[in-house]
Amino acid sequence: MEVVDKNKQYDAIIVGSGPNGLAAGIALAQKGKKIKIIEASDTVGGGARTKFLTLPGYKHDVCSAIHPMAMASPFFTTLPLEKYGLKWITPRFPVAHPLDNEPAVIMDLDIHKTASELGIDSAAYLKLFSPIIKDFNDLLPDLLGPFNPIPKSPIKVAKFGLNAIRSASSLVNSKFKGDRSRALFAGLAAHSIQPLDNTATSAIALVLGAAGHAVGWPLPEGGSQSLSNALAEHFTYLGGEIETGKMITSVDQLSEAKAVLFDITPKQILSIAENQIPKSYAKKLKSYRYGPGVFKLDLALDGPIPWKDENCSKAATVHIGGTFEEIAEAESQVFEGKHPEKPFVLLTQQSFFDQSRAPEGKHTVWCYCHVPNGSTRDMTQQIEDQIERFAPGFKDLILSRNKMNAADMQTYNPNYIGGDINGGIQDLRQLYTRPVNLFDPYRIPNTSYFICSSSSPPGGGVHGMCGYHAAQAVLNFLN
Repeated sequence: MEVVDKNKQYDAIIVGSGPNGLAAGIALAQKGKKIKIIEASDTVGGGARTKFLTLPGYKHDVCSAIHPMAMASPFFTTLPLEKYGLKWITPRFPVAHPLDNEPAVIMDLDIHKTASELGIDSAAYLKLFSPIIKDFNDLLPDLLGPFNPIPKSPIKVAKFGLNAIRSASSLVNSKFKGDRSRALFAGLAAHSIQPLDNTATSAIALVLGAAGHAVGWPLPEGGSQSLSNALAEHFTYLGGEIETGKMITSVDQLSEAKAVLFDITPKQILSIAENQIPKSYAKKLKSYRYGPGVFKLDLALDGPIPWKDENCSKAATVHIGGTFEEIAEAESQVFEGKHPEKPFVLLTQQSFFDQSRAPEGKHTVWCYCHVPNGSTRDMTQQIEDQIERFAPGFKDLILSRNKMNAADMQTYNPNYIGGDINGGIQDLRQLYTRPVNLFDPYRIPNTSYFICSSSSPPGGGVHGMCGYHAAQAVLNFLN
C-alpha cells in the first residue's frame, strides 16, 4: 500500500483543468490542502472553452454550450461563482423540437405548458416527469455520485430506476401514443449517444427532461469559458496554483506531489503512467470502451435562423431529427459504423439570448451530429440539410464555417478519444463501473494516483461531480 510522503511540496497535483479538474482542486483547497493544477493548453476549461472560431467578433463554445447539469450540480451550486462574473441566462423554453408539416414541440420551463403541447399524451407526460421533478434535488446526490448499494434516498431512487433502466424505445412505446411526445423524448435520449433501444437510455432523457423543468437549460453569458474562468478564479482565491501550457508526458514530472489526480481518460493515463500502476489494473484500463464521436460545426450567420416555426427562436437548444423513428434509425446507424444521411443534430443558438456572442444583427450557430469513433468524414452537408429542412433559407445566411471531424476533436482535446466527448461510452456496463469496477472507482490501487475525469462516476456532463468525489477519495488518502 502506498504511504503518504509528508515531505512533498504539494498535497496534490491535478493534471487537466476541465470542470472536473477544477472542481477537484476547489474541493481540496477548501480543506486547506496545497494544490496545483497543470494544463497542457494555454487556457483552462477543457471541454468548457470559448473561442473565436469563424470570424472576428463571433464567440463559439468549442464543446459544451448549454449547462443544465452545472445549474443542478450539488457542488457547483454551493460555490460563489457569481462573485467572479458568472451570469446565467435561462431561456423560458429549454428545448424546441421542429417537426415536418406541424408546429414544433416546445419544452417550457412550466411542465403543464409543455404537457399541453402533447395532445393525447399530456397526462402521460405529467405522470412520467412530475415525480422526478418533485424529487429532483433529493435524487441528484445519488444520480451524480459513485454507485452506492444503499442510496441516500432509496425509495425515490428505486422509483426513478423503474423507468430509467428501460431503453428509450421501450419506455416510449409503453408510455406515449402521439408523435410529438415520442419525438421530444427521442431528442432527450439521443444525448446518451447510443442506439435508443439500448438498456437505460431512458435515464439520460429523464434526467435532462426533469432538469429542463426544475432548473432550465441555461447558458453562461459570454460563453462556457465564463464558467471555467469563474471556477479557476475561485480555486486561486482559495490558494490554489494553476500552470498552463505544460504537457505532462510522464508521471516523473509530478514527483513533488503527495497525490496526483488525472482529469484525463484511461488511454492517456496509460501513456504516461502504465509502468507505475498495477499490471492487472492497467490491463482493465486497456479494455475501457469509448463511444461514438461527434462532427462539430460552428457557423457565423448574417442573421437569425429563419425557422418555419418562430417558437424555435425562443429556445437556446434545438433538437433536429424529426420523428422518434428517424432519430432512432440515425443513432443506430452511427453505432453500426455508418454515417447517417439524416443525422440527429443538436443545435444551440446562444446569440439569440446573449448579445455578446456576435456583432449586432449577426448570429452564431453551434451544432454537431454523432459519427463513428475516429471518423474523418465531413458531415457539413448532412447537418446543414437537416437545419434547412426546418428553416428554409438558412444556408443563404452562412458567412463562415469552422469544421471539426471526430479526429479533429481529439487533436483539439486529447480527452476526446476518437471524438468521444463523454470520456467513454455511458452504457449500463460502463456507467457506475467506470473506469474499472472497484469499490473506490477513483483511486488507482496501491498508488497515490486518482482519476477525476468523466471516465469516472458519474460520467460525462459539466457538473464537476467526478472531480468532487475524487477529491473526497484523495482527502481520505491524505488523512
